[in-house]
Amino acid sequence: MSTSRARKSPVAARLERENAQDEVYERIYTAIVEHRLHPGTKLVEERLAEIFGTSRARIREVLARMAHEQIVELIPQRGAYVARPTIEQAMHVFEARRLIEPAVLRRLIENLSPERVARLRHHCELEQDARRRDDKRSVVRLSGEFHILIAEQAGNTALARQMRELATLTCLIIVLYDAPTSSTCLADEHSEIIDAIARRDVALAESLMLEHLQHIERSLKLEPATEEVDLEAIFQS
Repeated sequence: MSTSRARKSPVAARLERENAQDEVYERIYTAIVEHRLHPGTKLVEERLAEIFGTSRARIREVLARMAHEQIVELIPQRGAYVARPTIEQAMHVFEARRLIEPAVLRRLIENLSPERVARLRHHCELEQDARRRDDKRSVVRLSGEFHILIAEQAGNTALARQMRELATLTCLIIVLYDAPTSSTCLADEHSEIIDAIARRDVALAESLMLEHLQHIERSLKLEPATEEVDLEAIFQS
């Protein structure tokens, strides 16, 4: 076979690079949303390149993409770290979700089909199965993915991208601000939202979603520490 025939076309080579990059991205992303990589964890390019059998340049591209989505922080001269959202950023995330998710529900219900309802119900069954098995990592991941799936089923790619970013940041916020994983995103609340969607009851679906988000936010400790530290008492023998 000639060298020219054996050589991959530029398009094929580009697709292969993109697929490899997407795989690395998804594996790091999943580790973050499953709380295996905690906020503040340093993501060392060289070590990640070894783990994934790829180049540091490709790892750098993945981390830059994650930084654009605000789930990784790039600090000059120090490297990349899993993001640590501040209390103010956490409050902004929930404010954004309260504005966006009702709009997503309205769009989904306008474009509803039996297949879309079935897809949501199947996802909810996966959540319930993970809870029965006490698979906490899968519960965390699937709970966040439920909200992303609603946006995807609504058919607006821009909203779906935004929802993915917000849901991922929420996972980081939950780790940082001590919410008990088992009660932050309840499966029965998801089921109730799906039932309202299936009935095309926009008002009820929006109300249930806002109540659901409120339950998550209220389970977090998002108040700054106001208590003055008594240094003398701390170091007194």
